[in-house]
Amino acid sequence: MNLALLEASGFRNLSGSLSGQPGLNFLWGQNGQGKTSWLEAIAILGSTKSFRTHHLSETVTFGGQAAHLTAEVHRRSRVEKLEIHLEGSQKHLFINSKRVSVGDFLGHLDSFLYSREEMAIVRGEPGERRRFMDRGVLSLKPGYVQILADYNRTLKQKNALLKTVGEDGTRPPQFNDLLDVWNVQMVEHGTAIHRARTEYVNQLNQVLDARLFGNETVTVRYQSSLEGRGDLANYAKLITERLQVRREAEIAAGHALIGPHRDDLEILADGKDVAKFGSSGQQRSALLVLELAQLNLYHRHFDEYPLFLLDDIDAELDRDRIRTLLDHLEGQVQVFVTTSKKTLAEEYTGRAALSQIVSGQALTAVLIEN
Repeated sequence: MNLALLEASGFRNLSGSLSGQPGLNFLWGQNGQGKTSWLEAIAILGSTKSFRTHHLSETVTFGGQAAHLTAEVHRRSRVEKLEIHLEGSQKHLFINSKRVSVGDFLGHLDSFLYSREEMAIVRGEPGERRRFMDRGVLSLKPGYVQILADYNRTLKQKNALLKTVGEDGTRPPQFNDLLDVWNVQMVEHGTAIHRARTEYVNQLNQVLDARLFGNETVTVRYQSSLEGRGDLANYAKLITERLQVRREAEIAAGHALIGPHRDDLEILADGKDVAKFGSSGQQRSALLVLELAQLNLYHRHFDEYPLFLLDDIDAELDRDRIRTLLDHLEGQVQVFVTTSKKTLAEEYTGRAALSQIVSGQALTAVLIEN
């Protein structure tokens, strides 16, 4: 899978096009010129979501009415044209000029991202790690997006119902019947999520290049919030029982206490929680190992690699880790790297496509000029 050409109009400060070659692609430029915005555009064309904002309307150029992104993607023997048109709160998706649904759009330009913000997967709250797992599952099974949507809708409706109980414990008419309905759906969709995440984490461990960046062995473990409460192998039965046992507790709390929305992912180095016991360097290395494992797992499933996006690479990684990483990726994965360090980009002259980003424009082959 290779991105040959990306065109942007009305998107942040970008204008014109960015060409990509198989292998390494360096985007160099001063801060605030639009390097990360080009990576964001690539990510949106793959996932329909931004890694910088929850509202795509915020990506439209200030004062503009709409944004349009177009990608030419080469996959084995075929070429596909992907387009996203953003206007207001609406997004319109096209493949080869034919309008399609989100479900049909996903899976045509997959990418994984490493950035400063992604360190929250290791250091941040459990929600960050749940999203890491769910993005990984989605890369292999685009239909998983519907399972997540169904679960989140059910969770929202259940929470809204639980909040209707007054401080005095008064319950609206048909409260118990409605709660039973939502709990049945929590079991159905929650079981599907648990199975998908468990399978993904098990497969991830199989392809981890655990010692690539250090001497520690990196592993991951899916941590269900129902651990120790019964047989996780029969998750549907277990969650059904726990929903019944914790029914009054959920009503008192006013929100759902049981379900995979409370699960986590343990990231371990030599069996120890890397967030608690790892150094900053070990934490960065652990995240890179996980990101590379996602690439390998994708390749195992589809016999091709997704894109890898490395934002502001020298802000989080030292030169030795950068060289180890890029040497490992070169010749396998199409990589788009951003940096504000001209000297770093120049190290890869002859090995990478070099573009200078100036005021949102990608200027090719001017990097080493004085």
